[in-house]
Amino acid sequence: MGTQKRPPHYTTMHSPFIFFLLWFWLLLLLVAIVGVVVGDTRGERCSEADRDRIRALPGQPPVGFDQFSGYVTVDRVHGRALFYWLTEATVDSSVKPLVLWLNGGPGCSSVAYGASEEVGPFRIKRNGSSLYLNKYSWNREANLLFLESPAGVGFSYTNTSSDLKTSGDKRTAQDALHFLVGWYSRFPQYKHRDFYIAGESYAGHYVPQLAKKIVDYNKAISKPFINLKGFLVGNAVTDNYYDSIGTVSYWWTHAMISDSTYRSILSSCNFSAVKTSRPCDGAVNYAMNHEFGDIDQYSIYTPSCAAAAATSNSSARHRPLMRLKNTLLRRRSYSGYDPCTETYAEKYYNRPDVQRVMHANITRIPYRWTACSDVLIKTWRDSQISMLPTYKELIGAGLRIWVFSGDTDSVVPVTATRFSIGHLHLKVKIPWYPWYSGRQVGGWSEVYEGLTFASVRGAGHEVPLFQPRRAFELFQSFLAGEPLPKS
Repeated sequence: MGTQKRPPHYTTMHSPFIFFLLWFWLLLLLVAIVGVVVGDTRGERCSEADRDRIRALPGQPPVGFDQFSGYVTVDRVHGRALFYWLTEATVDSSVKPLVLWLNGGPGCSSVAYGASEEVGPFRIKRNGSSLYLNKYSWNREANLLFLESPAGVGFSYTNTSSDLKTSGDKRTAQDALHFLVGWYSRFPQYKHRDFYIAGESYAGHYVPQLAKKIVDYNKAISKPFINLKGFLVGNAVTDNYYDSIGTVSYWWTHAMISDSTYRSILSSCNFSAVKTSRPCDGAVNYAMNHEFGDIDQYSIYTPSCAAAAATSNSSARHRPLMRLKNTLLRRRSYSGYDPCTETYAEKYYNRPDVQRVMHANITRIPYRWTACSDVLIKTWRDSQISMLPTYKELIGAGLRIWVFSGDTDSVVPVTATRFSIGHLHLKVKIPWYPWYSGRQVGGWSEVYEGLTFASVRGAGHEVPLFQPRRAFELFQSFLAGEPLPKS
């Protein structure tokens, strides 16, 4: 029979169809190739985040939330990288807001204080062997991101040693912004989530300075890449003049110093000066060395750590003190409520198995992890004299701003904070009133247009450590944007 011949019109009639099929299959192939490339990119991002996943910390009780920790490079030329620890919300983490926590110093670790003593999900047992749960952890309400900042604090590092002697407010804020941009690329699911910043003490500089950087950054890219909604700060360093005069006033009104010493400080100190005079230093040193006694300045009504007292000289003038750049008052070189608690953290986070699980100290830093860096404290380069202009700008940007203060702290006391807020000259929306936690007065509050102030009764410098329930309820009200309860 032979091979059947096609009709002459077959090629003419079917060639467009074949042409279409050819291009269709080429298009499918192109889509597949693009899908593989995009999938690989997403896979790289997912794997990068997954590499930071903490399966379980040594000695950790069982939990139902995810944890991640690791490094984000903020300056490739100098080799600066900041260490973070993310503890996701206990429930509904995919919709809960993200809160960045910063501790101050300058030079103190958010892992040591915020995460391990205050708002984080775990507490460290005395011997540093294991962890137990914090009943009032803030990750019940939000995803918590703890950042050790700047480089040289905790596990955060720099490959340029001179960076440790040139740290200051400006670079700290810039590096923190670079950190967030890099971190969001690693965790894109958080990009459009409500974002807040929180912190205490010298983070009274870090928090609003970073908030301003974010506001400016969002303006520059014409859309809110970082969905910043507001911030809250506790016992915050705010204004050199008002902080200084408010602190001395607190000392006197709480019977920590004599009438004569109070008058001597007021007459010999120029609170507006950049540098202090010898007579001023003498008056302040006399108060601290001869009249304070052996108290915890960060919580004047609680006992001092017995272990610290046993290893220190009975004379207070031998205690390590430090001077924040451009401020009057001297501080201890460590920051926090209980020096003993800091030793628990230093035992735990210096354990090789803990560092391995947390993906920390990957460059083998040539010094021990410490709660605070003495080098950064002593060499801080620049410090903004007053945060009040920054507050005014951020109030104008419409951010939710809360300032809270533990009322037994003599280092950055409630009087200093109230002096500073008073000079913002804000209109009062809700006058001064007692707020309640359970059936007890939790503190006092006043709501202004653009800012809420709250004191926390019976709390020292680290408010969530001393009054965890009251601090947690304050945090809940802040996130809800509602005034603290009047009854």
